[in-house]
Amino acid sequence: MIEINTSKIPSVGLVQTLASLQGWRRWLSAFVLGILFTLSFAPFYFTPLIAVSISGALFMIDGILDRADQKTRLQTAKSAALFGWFFGFGFFLVSLHWLALAFFVQAELFAWMAPFAVIGMGAFLACFHAAAFGFVGAMATYLSGPPWRRLVFFSVAFMGMEYTRGHILTGLPWNLPGQALAGLAAGAQSAAWIGVYGLSLIVILIGSLPALLTRGTADASAQTTLSLAKGIVACVLATFTLLAIGVVRLATTPLNERDDVIVRIVQPNIPQREKIDPGFFVRNVQKTLALSSDPIANADTVYVVWPENAAPRINEYADALDAIDASLPTNAYLIAGAVRKADNPNSGSVFYNAIAIAAPSATGPDGSNQQTTTKRQFVDFYDKHHLIPFGEYLPLRSVLSALGLAQLAPYAEGFAKGSGPRTLHIGPASFAPSICYESIFPGRLYPKKDRPEWLAVVTNDAWYGNTSGPRQHLDQARLRSIETGLPMARAANTGISVMIGPAGRYVARKPLYESGVIDAPLPQALPETFYSKFGDFTFLALCACLLLILHLNRGPQSIKAA
Repeated sequence: MIEINTSKIPSVGLVQTLASLQGWRRWLSAFVLGILFTLSFAPFYFTPLIAVSISGALFMIDGILDRADQKTRLQTAKSAALFGWFFGFGFFLVSLHWLALAFFVQAELFAWMAPFAVIGMGAFLACFHAAAFGFVGAMATYLSGPPWRRLVFFSVAFMGMEYTRGHILTGLPWNLPGQALAGLAAGAQSAAWIGVYGLSLIVILIGSLPALLTRGTADASAQTTLSLAKGIVACVLATFTLLAIGVVRLATTPLNERDDVIVRIVQPNIPQREKIDPGFFVRNVQKTLALSSDPIANADTVYVVWPENAAPRINEYADALDAIDASLPTNAYLIAGAVRKADNPNSGSVFYNAIAIAAPSATGPDGSNQQTTTKRQFVDFYDKHHLIPFGEYLPLRSVLSALGLAQLAPYAEGFAKGSGPRTLHIGPASFAPSICYESIFPGRLYPKKDRPEWLAVVTNDAWYGNTSGPRQHLDQARLRSIETGLPMARAANTGISVMIGPAGRYVARKPLYESGVIDAPLPQALPETFYSKFGDFTFLALCACLLLILHLNRGPQSIKAA
């Protein structure tokens, strides 16, 4: 009889090695696996690394759980949580490294804060991953039995904490696992039914498949190689199935465009240092106006979209409307990122990060959008309601100000909070405006019972340079269009500006650091998507069903532990 030395089989040796690591080697490996997970997102899109990082983490967690009988439940949970923290710290430290660049725009004031902000943010967000892994460790005995029990519980726990991360303390749903598939429109189509959280759950389950039949234990044998191969094949087939669903949906969802409405998206490409300098405000507006001025033939209505804070306090300048009238096409509505000042009788002046909408002051005698005059007026303002902590306001101001901290907003008190999402019925095509950070939150772009015809997003990613940040931000915009079935006009100061179709196709785009405009017919909205109707209920129901399956398939040891 021939004996096989399993340690000589590469796949078996790797699984055994990962499962047996302890101490600093385990924490370093977790940190590296978290970094590998980062590389599946924009701009790299090395999506196979999802399976490498998630399955690798599960092999190592297997090693922790298989020693659970030598420890108390609390010790096992602590070991798993610490592993998860290092995994999350590697992931967030690298995937959010671009945040540091914002502190160097005014380096003389804020550069010293950059390392504390990036490391502190990574360390804090890693706690959500720590909690997910810790839950798995705490349930070690309950999860005994077939490996799929651990896989399913881990996926639900991981996404449960991702959902928490997206909502608690104003939320930060940045780089959710499903976002890794948004580099291709076909990859993210399932979000139309289950949203980015549901898509993320599917991604984690697929990434776990190589570990499904492969136990990282000391008694692994040659069978481990075959099991690992089967898991990899299953992972590949599941990925292609997800892509095939997307391809079919795109093929059966043609892009239809309106012939009466053109959207002009303006990208002025103004350096951030000049953008926030009051001495450049007039010049910046003049440049943006010049880019907006070319006439557009064969369009009844034009919506001109300027990026975030393109025209600070424009409504306070007496000659602003005259300049707009002299530059914009006569049939144009202006949707301009601005700063709005309001007088509050109790607290004095307050400032809003806002969008100003200027429209011709008169319509044709039949009530149509054929204008009888080019004179415009500011007809409405939208105020940003989801503000960025430390960027637009300072939490616990009295305490943190005493420590020398300040927000990056150029107003001493920061920005005030707007009233919430709105749909504006201005002109022939209603739209829901949102500003920058607000577009990363699924299901919160417009009032539930007032669906618009398109989404207008103004942003300014110049704070973050030519890094992964603006590209990751764009992927989230694509997901919002897919989830809602609505086209999106996205105007970014230095890019990436884009017109996105209602199924997530890029109709036209302007790359980073290029001045110019996009003139595109407004795509027609799709019928209301399943996700638009039911929101994250589907994701939560999927999680509940998976947990119910786990509960109903307990083994004897699990029942005893329960």
